[in-house]
Amino acid sequence: MTTRVAPGIVVEAHRLVDTARQAFAREPRPRALLADCARRLDQPLRVALAGSLKAGKSTLLNSLVGQDIAPTDATECTRVVTWYRNGPTPSVTAYAPDGATANVVVRRGGGAHGLTFDLQRLNWNAPGPREVDHLAVEWPAATLAHTTIIDTPGTSSLSREVSRRTARLLTPDDEDAAAAEHVSVPGADAVVYLLRRLDATDIRFLERIGAGTNARQGGSGLAGPLGVVGVVSRADEIGAGRIDALHSARDVASRFAAELERTGLCQAVIPVAGLLAFAAATLRQQEFTAFQALAGVPVDELTAAMLSADRFARPDIPLPVPPELRAQLAERFGMFGIRMAVTLIRLGVRDSATLAAELTSRSGVDELRSVLDVQFGQRADQLKAHSALTALARVLTVYPGTSADQLLPRVRTLLADVHGFAELRLLGRLRTDELTLPPADLAELHRLIGGSGIAPHLRLGLPVDAGPDAQRAQAVAAVRKWRERARHPLADQLTTLACLTAARSAEGTLSMLPPAPEMRLGRL
Repeated sequence: MTTRVAPGIVVEAHRLVDTARQAFAREPRPRALLADCARRLDQPLRVALAGSLKAGKSTLLNSLVGQDIAPTDATECTRVVTWYRNGPTPSVTAYAPDGATANVVVRRGGGAHGLTFDLQRLNWNAPGPREVDHLAVEWPAATLAHTTIIDTPGTSSLSREVSRRTARLLTPDDEDAAAAEHVSVPGADAVVYLLRRLDATDIRFLERIGAGTNARQGGSGLAGPLGVVGVVSRADEIGAGRIDALHSARDVASRFAAELERTGLCQAVIPVAGLLAFAAATLRQQEFTAFQALAGVPVDELTAAMLSADRFARPDIPLPVPPELRAQLAERFGMFGIRMAVTLIRLGVRDSATLAAELTSRSGVDELRSVLDVQFGQRADQLKAHSALTALARVLTVYPGTSADQLLPRVRTLLADVHGFAELRLLGRLRTDELTLPPADLAELHRLIGGSGIAPHLRLGLPVDAGPDAQRAQAVAAVRKWRERARHPLADQLTTLACLTAARSAEGTLSMLPPAPEMRLGRL
């Protein structure tokens, strides 16, 4: 991540929050909510992993971090919200609803489910038994230095309360605001939503996250995080573990993207084989040696042995790898990963580092990291400011009658009119059937509003070494083109708004370039 947006919106959000905190100095609940608003503006971006039960959230978290830090087996810890932050040494802390804490014992075992948080024997720092409200994990990991990842329970859990833990974090209900003492605000700045299939539950939940983000803000300011990226998770299973499984997953992702982006619910949809990505990041020499041995087995014999994971691990199947190790390979890599590893070795891969890199590339996780950097990382300040302003609007609405009331019009104006927010909203709507632009113009619009990155040369479609004169000329041409498109008499309201957004993005890019004496934006 090399480019960040200007911090002006963060400074303004800080000013508004600090002013409101002074007005609520004697009211504990709103004061605590606003203190959290202030802290989150200075902390790393908060990205929540959400999705249905067994969608693969914890496995994807491990693959993104590149370490085994999240339990993936169906234990009690997968039923609570867990915050993963960067820290000097590994530690896990349980928090009760009243703020009491307890250290959590971390246990490691073998196989794919190698990490467990023991929540059965907790010694709270206050008397009496308690339920766990959430877990906080500190872990030394480079990925967590700039991003706090929040692992959430499944949205389709059989337990309504388990599902509501995720809903409360991302989309507080209006009913929560009925009693001021229960008011809450979204805890995440952006969401990675995992999909195994696109059903009504997923659509409804994504609609709740996006409530109010595709329109001008009003009312209570209630809206979920502004950034949402979809992931077709466990993508290797879509093709039944065949070597072409990810091609099938990409077809599925395209169908999901067409539906979700058409309705503005996601800014992108990426297929990822999380199990393979994590196994590749932690590939062991013993496993590479086993893949080499399997690559030497005649194709027909190995194909017959790999009809299923159970058959592959059977002791009576004659293969040059012990049955126990075969079972471990199937558990860690899946049948798709084994087939891919063997194929790559047959094609010439000769060492474990190269194999790990090739498997990582084919898992889809690198593409996801790139999308997350463009959509979330480079816009971290805007996403955090949007969360803080949304929370501030909610607090001001639920707790009226103070001098802070005068801040609400300014907060709502910022939520509606800040150009970076408009870009993010539009990125989620470029596939809508209502946007009447030809494909080439849609691609240019996507690039101009930062869909490929927010650096000026990326927005303008120029090489990284393009000089200021070339960038300036391209930006001026873009301003003129998109202003003209916005004035087209047959353009509908949404298309006009999109064209004006593109023109403003080009103007913003032009303002970042060194000025030329003979050219001023006012002459355009």
